Amino acid sequence: MYEVLQLMGSGHSHASTGHSEPTPQAMAARRKANRILAAVLIPLTLLTLAGMAMLWPSGSKEGISLANPYSAAPGVTFDTGTIQSVVSENCMQGIAQQGQGGQAQTQQGQQSQQGSDCTFAFTEPDKGGSPVKVVINPDVAKSHGVKPGDQIRYLNLSNAQGASASKGSPAFIFVDFVRTLPIVLLALLYAAVVIAVARWRGLRALIGLVGAYFVLASFMLPGLVEGKPPLLLALVGSTVIMIGVLYFAHGFSARTSTALLGTMFGLGITALLAAWATGAANLAGVGNHEATTLVNTSANISISGVILCGLIISGLGVLNDVTITQSSAVWELYELAPGSSARKLFTSAMRIGRDHIASTVYTIAFAYAGAALPILIIVMLYDLPLADTLTSAELSEEVIRTLVGSIGLVLAIPVTTLIAVLVVKATGVRAGVPEAQVLQATEPGGQGEPGMDDTGSLAAAALARRSRLSAAEPEDTPPTRRGRRADRG
Repeated sequence: MYEVLQLMGSGHSHASTGHSEPTPQAMAARRKANRILAAVLIPLTLLTLAGMAMLWPSGSKEGISLANPYSAAPGVTFDTGTIQSVVSENCMQGIAQQGQGGQAQTQQGQQSQQGSDCTFAFTEPDKGGSPVKVVINPDVAKSHGVKPGDQIRYLNLSNAQGASASKGSPAFIFVDFVRTLPIVLLALLYAAVVIAVARWRGLRALIGLVGAYFVLASFMLPGLVEGKPPLLLALVGSTVIMIGVLYFAHGFSARTSTALLGTMFGLGITALLAAWATGAANLAGVGNHEATTLVNTSANISISGVILCGLIISGLGVLNDVTITQSSAVWELYELAPGSSARKLFTSAMRIGRDHIASTVYTIAFAYAGAALPILIIVMLYDLPLADTLTSAELSEEVIRTLVGSIGLVLAIPVTTLIAVLVVKATGVRAGVPEAQVLQATEPGGQGEPGMDDTGSLAAAALARRSRLSAAEPEDTPPTRRGRRADRG
């Protein structure tokens, strides 16, 4: 426990010059701040883990029946292949040729010669053999189309029991495109970019993302299927994810602990608003095909509960972003001007926070708008008034998701900033810089440097102070091990 507390207290010292150790007074203040953080976070973490143990799903799927769309009847297989050529033919004629190879058609096929055309793709099977004639779904042919070189997955009915193309049934039917290669390439490119820019911290963040997916897939989703309380399920699961992701990606430090406290606050606000909005706005997934499927799958699944859980989970990433950024901003400002008052430090950090709020609100709104673009187009074509459009069954969930998530993150920024200021001021002045020197460097008119009044710029005075202190330091002093780490980033 002592080692963890020591690690939590080292978060703000990485940017110091590393030429001397903190004073005993600074170390005592730092330990006091660490004890306060630990006294709050350790019970919350233990309570969260206890709740996770109580809510952990059994994994039983008894009474749940859902037909797998990729299950096949005896003799039917799902094959993959590469398209060699694409043709457009009369539907019945093409299907008859597909199975009969030019034999006489049935009377039904002969009467359909004047019917509509269908798209067929001659596809070379990946397992080998002669090319097969795959019928392409009309919606795919109209919206996206297929072309030579595309890899597709198709249903092979040629060996199905009782199936016969002479009866007008196609033998090979398009199912979907094979997207493995582009997705794998994008994932590798994403990982390479993250690691190249963020280095080991980026790698840890990617590993933390895998852990977050494990919590989602093994705890939250099965819990919703078994009918666990959705609000508790979302709160416990989201808190576990945030604890793991923040500490694993950013390390045990006071700034990370501060960001975690701010994240928990924002998460609580988001959960309360989501619980109220789900009931007040009667969000029941009406008109949603997936919701209808889940309702008919199991009586334990609550669509309102699923929507509530989704409202909370959807804001996790942005909430984590604003809290860790705001906490880091407070520490960096303090490192530049450790003699500044708590009020001035809070005011300067909130200038950054307000910019972050403005940009993040746009991020959430546009992210949801992009995901719901087909729905937006359909609702637009209804030609309804704006108020009716935003409150319709198709859009109300996205609107509430945006509002709930935005309120939670906006309130989390001042709370995180306040906690960070209190913690950073409690840990004392920067290591190795005498307090009298710090105060002199940051007072108005001291040593001819710019001062900091209530309307002045904290950053300007801090940069001037850092320049003077850097110039006064011996150039031949070898950096310590901690200083070398800080220089490397």
